[in-house]
This record gives sequence, C-alpha cells and structure tokens, in this order.
Amino acid sequence: MSKLLHIARRENWAAAVRKGDYRPESLVDEGFIHCSLPEQVVSVADAMYRGQPELVLLVIDPDRVPAEIRFEDCYQSGQEFPHIYGPLPVGAVDQVVAFESDPEGRFSLPVDFDRSDGSGRGQ
Repeated sequence: MSKLLHIARRENWAAAVRKGDYRPESLVDEGFIHCSLPEQVVSVADAMYRGQPELVLLVIDPDRVPAEIRFEDCYQSGQEFPHIYGPLPVGAVDQVVAFESDPEGRFSLPVDFDRSDGSGRGQ
C-alpha cells in the first residue's frame, strides 16, 4: 500500500507528538481519521482547507498503523479514501511537511514531499 497523507493543524500535530499519538476530532465524531492518497490530497485541501494557515501534511506508513485502514466512499463522491479506524501512533508518520496555500488560497504538493512513494524523514 502506498503512503497515506493526512492534513493536520500544526499545533494539533505538536500536541500529538507530546502525547505519543494523534487523535483528531474526526476520530471521536466519525470514528476514523480522514486520509488521502498523494493524488487525492490537493483536491481535498482545496475543498476543505482553502486559505487556512499553519497546516502540515503527515506522510503515514500504513504498515506501522495498528488500527484498521479502510478505503471508503463515505460521501458518494465516486472516490474511495483511506480512513484509519483508531489513533495514529506518532511513530507511523515518516515525514511532516509544511502545507501552505498559495496567495489565492489553493494548494499543491510541497516541493520537499517525495513524490515517488511519499517516503521521507523528519518530524
């Protein structure tokens, strides 16, 4: 399975690093963490996060996620998106990349994101 991507607010990720795992509101409200594949993340960001500052892109190694990962089309969009049904351990995140919009509020994959397979280093 290819790397999974999740858009997070910088301060929420910093709190997760201190706690050891990441539990966004969607985990409580919907029962899962929304993720995307690399080819999906820009359209998600433009639709849901347009112009929002202080975002990071979490690059997740699905082999290090103990929770179930399901690909689902929850919104009848015609696309299946990966969802993580449990907390995300900090150690499952290979790379954290600043994810800022352009002056018009639109997103693109960051230049320091490894487009070949999503792998990288750093937290």
